[in-house]
Amino acid sequence: MLTSVFASGDAMRSRSVSDIVLSDVLDVPAPSARVLADWQRETSTRLLLEPGDVEAMPLARTQMRWPDYKRCVQAMSDWTRARGLSDVLASSDVALMACRGARYHHDGAHYGGAAFCNLFLSEDRGLDLHFPSTGRRIPLVRGTAVIFDTGQPHGVIRRSGDRFSVADFPPDQDLIQIFLTWELPIEDAHVGRALEVVFDIDGSTPLQPDEEQVLLNGAPARVCPESGRWYEGD
Repeated sequence: MLTSVFASGDAMRSRSVSDIVLSDVLDVPAPSARVLADWQRETSTRLLLEPGDVEAMPLARTQMRWPDYKRCVQAMSDWTRARGLSDVLASSDVALMACRGARYHHDGAHYGGAAFCNLFLSEDRGLDLHFPSTGRRIPLVRGTAVIFDTGQPHGVIRRSGDRFSVADFPPDQDLIQIFLTWELPIEDAHVGRALEVVFDIDGSTPLQPDEEQVLLNGAPARVCPESGRWYEGD
């Protein structure tokens, strides 16, 4: 039994962790050569991404240098509206991110009140977004759009593998993915309904925690970064 405990205003609230993943491949424009060069400089000289790292990129610079950025946002807005999410995307925080693979993790300790909505902007690098609890694998290509519960374990691994391994990300290969991510409020009626989230399931936990976390059978839960399996413990 998984429970996400998250901050709702000044109070803590509990909810189920959804295993639903919405995904599609949207028709979005390729980044310009100028933008690609800027991303390459940023990731190679400032971020210096190690295998498994996920870091923020300068969004304002990309917005200024890439006129087609607006087309990407419009494509996501149209898609989320078609999935029954109304106009929630327009009022949600957005960031530009880079990852060189991603170790398995969940984000319920910091973003328990949100669902992630991602749009991948890079070409196919032979990587998959993997949800080990369900076995779902989503090939990451330009235009891949996904929405999922932040409490659900996920990682970015090689398409040929079944776990995260540093050896799968050698320094001489370009295995970096750039993507936009929005934080959709899980308490929004449209978001909660799309992911079939059940709220206020306090009876599943013996004691209501006072900080955001994911609980497994009432105990703090962790995710193995290599396999993606849940385990109990601090």
